[in-house]
Amino acid sequence: MSVPARESGARSGAEPDGLEDRLRRFATIWSRAIFPVTATSLTRSEFERHLLPLARDLCDALHARPFDPSPAHGTGTALVAAHCTDPDALSRTLGVVDSYLVLYCGEAGPALSGEELRARCARLQHALAAGYAQALRERTRVEQESIARSALTARSFAEQALHATEARFRAVFEGAAIGIGIADLEGNVLEVNGALTRMFGGLEHHVRGRKVSEWVHPEDAPQVWKLYGELVRGERDHFRVEKPFYRGDGTVLWTNLTVSLLRDAEGRPQYQLALMEDTTERRLLNLRLRYEATHDALTGLPNRTLFFERLDKALSAGEGQRFGLCYLDLDGFKAINDSLGHAAGDRLLVEVADRLQSVATRPGEMVARLGGDEFVALTTGADTQRQADELARRILAALATPIRLDGRELTVRGSVGVVEGPAGERGSAEVLRSADITMYRAKSAGGNRFERADPEADARAITRHGLTTALPAALEREEFFIEYQPLVHLGDGSVHGAEALVRWCHPQHGVLGPDRFIPLAEHTGLIVPLGRWVLQEAVRQARFWSRPHSDGGPLRINVNLSPTQLHHPGLVADIVDVLDRSGLEPGALCLEVTESALIGADEDLLKPLRQLAEMGVDIALDDFGTGYSNLANLRRLPVSVLKLDRSFTQGMQQHPADPVDLKIVEGIVSLAHSLELAVTVEGVETGVQAEQLRELGCDTAQGWYYARPGSPDRIHSLVLADAV
Repeated sequence: MSVPARESGARSGAEPDGLEDRLRRFATIWSRAIFPVTATSLTRSEFERHLLPLARDLCDALHARPFDPSPAHGTGTALVAAHCTDPDALSRTLGVVDSYLVLYCGEAGPALSGEELRARCARLQHALAAGYAQALRERTRVEQESIARSALTARSFAEQALHATEARFRAVFEGAAIGIGIADLEGNVLEVNGALTRMFGGLEHHVRGRKVSEWVHPEDAPQVWKLYGELVRGERDHFRVEKPFYRGDGTVLWTNLTVSLLRDAEGRPQYQLALMEDTTERRLLNLRLRYEATHDALTGLPNRTLFFERLDKALSAGEGQRFGLCYLDLDGFKAINDSLGHAAGDRLLVEVADRLQSVATRPGEMVARLGGDEFVALTTGADTQRQADELARRILAALATPIRLDGRELTVRGSVGVVEGPAGERGSAEVLRSADITMYRAKSAGGNRFERADPEADARAITRHGLTTALPAALEREEFFIEYQPLVHLGDGSVHGAEALVRWCHPQHGVLGPDRFIPLAEHTGLIVPLGRWVLQEAVRQARFWSRPHSDGGPLRINVNLSPTQLHHPGLVADIVDVLDRSGLEPGALCLEVTESALIGADEDLLKPLRQLAEMGVDIALDDFGTGYSNLANLRRLPVSVLKLDRSFTQGMQQHPADPVDLKIVEGIVSLAHSLELAVTVEGVETGVQAEQLRELGCDTAQGWYYARPGSPDRIHSLVLADAV
C-alpha cells in the first residue's frame, strides 16, 4: 500500500490554515490515494468533493465528547456506496487516516493529548474498516446470491432444454469472486467453485465430497449449528454467520458465511447454497487495530481502555466473586525525568512494566498502565482479601532491585493503594478513585509501601477535595464570617480586645472551623485573598468598637497571619492600605504569627514584620512553647506579645495545680517581662486557673471561662459593660 507523502510545511512556522482548508487538503490526499482503484464515473475533482464531507465527519468524530467512533462506520459504508470496492481501496484509506487525520485535524477541537488522539484515531480506523466490510459483504452477498440462483435456474433449465445454458452456468459459477458451494440436504458437498477451492488452499479434494458436518471449528458461535439444523429441516430460508474453517495445512480461514435453502418448483427443500467471503485479512487488521487501541504503545501493557473493560467485567461477576486492585505510582519519577531526560524515563517505565508483568502471572491477574508513571494490577477470584495484599508485596519486591540505566543504578520506589471487595457493590470509577486516594495515603506516609482502602479516609479525602474546589467561589459568595473571642486583662477583668476567628458557612456541611479549611487555603494560595478579607473585616469592626471606648484607650483586634501571607510581597502594603481606609490606629492592631513559622527565619522574612512593628502594629508570637525555638532568639524577633500555648496551663485546672507547670509558666513570664514582652494565655477555662495566672504575672488571657467565640455584638456589649 502507498499513500502520498506528508506535505512539507504542514507544521511550519507560518500562520496555520483554517480547519476547512486542512479538511480539503486531507480530502485531496485521500482522493489521490484511492481514485486510481475506484470504479466510478466521477472525475477526480468530483470524487474529491464527494470525500470532503466524509473527511469532515471523521474530524468531528475525532474530537467528539463523549467519544463515539460510529460515524466512521458510516464512512466505510459510504465508500462502498461510491464504488470504492477494490481490495486496495480500504487499505489505502486506512493508511491516509492513520497518517493524516491527527496531523490535519488534531487541533480542531478541545485540547487532547497526543496519546488520546492516536488512540481515538485507531478506533476510528477500526470502525471504518468494520463499516466498509459490512457494506461490501452485504453488497457481495446480494449480487452473488442472485448470480447463484440464476445459475442454478439456468442449470435446471439446461438439463431440461439447452446445453448452451449449462455452459453459461459454468461460466458464471466458476467466474464468481466469492466462494460458492452446493450441498444436498444430508450435507454432502456436490459442487464448489474455484474461488472457494482457493480459499481452502487450492486442493479441491479437501472440499468436494466432504460432509458439511466435518467443518466444525472450536470457535464456532453456539448458534451456528442450531441455525443449520433449522435450515435443512425447512424451518428457515437462510442464515448468515461469521465462521472459521480449518484449511488443509491446519491454518484457519475466517469467513462471512451465508447459507440459503433452495426449493423445487413445488416448494420442497432440495439443496443448500453456501456463499463464503474470505475475511481472514480483514480480521487480522481488526485484531491489530483492536490491539493498538487497547495497549500502551510504550510498554505493551494493556492500557486504560482495556483495563476498565476487565475491571467492569470483574465488578459485574456473579455472587461470591471478589476483586482486588493495586494502584501503583512511582515515587520520585519526575526527578528522574528532569535529571536524565524523557528517553531515560521511558526506558525506566519499560523496565518497570516488564517487572510488573513478571509478577502478575497467576490466574485472574493482569497489569495495565494508566499513563505516566501510574500502573494498576487487578486480581479476581474468591479469596482476594489475601491475594490483593500479597500482590502488592510482590509488586514492591519487584521494584526493590535497582534498575541500571546509562551506567547508573537507579533505586525505584513505589506507593501502592489497595482496594478489595465483593463484586457487584461498586462501579469502576468509584473503585479507582478509592485506590487513587489510598495510594496518596501511602505516598504521604513516606512511600515504598502499600495501604489498604479505608472508607472513612476516602470520605475525608473526598470532602477535602470538595472543600478545596469550593473555596474560591465561597469567597465570592460571601460564605465566610468572623467570630470574635475577647482578650481580658487579668488585673481588672476588663476587655482588652478580641481575636478574629474566621468561619465558613458551607451550604452542605454547615459551619466549619478554620482547622477544616485554612490548610486547604494555604495549599491553594487562596489564603492571601481570604486573609486580606479577614483583616479588612476585623479592622473595620475594631474601628466601630473604638468609637464608644475611646476614653479607655483603643480596643485591640488580633488577626492571625499564615506562613504563606508572611512570604507574600504585598503584605505590608496591604496592611497599610487597610489601616488607612478604616482610620484605625496601628497600635490597635495585633498580628499573630505562630512560633513554628518563625523558627530559623532569616532577615528577609523578618523585614516586613520589623516594618509593621516600627509603624506601631503589635506582633504576637502565637502558640509559644510548641515550636522548640531557642529562647535566645526572642531578642532578635520583632514581637511585643507572647501567646502562651494552652498545653502549659492545662495542669492548672487541677487542684492542687501541677507545681512543675507553675514553675515553667513563672519562668516564661519572667523571661518575657525582662524582654519587655506582654504575655497572653490561651485556653483559660476555670476561675482557679485565671487566678493562678494572674498571680504569676500574666497580662491578658482568653478562653471559655470568659467567653466562647461569638458575634461582634457580644464583644460590643462586653466593652460597653466595662466602660460603665
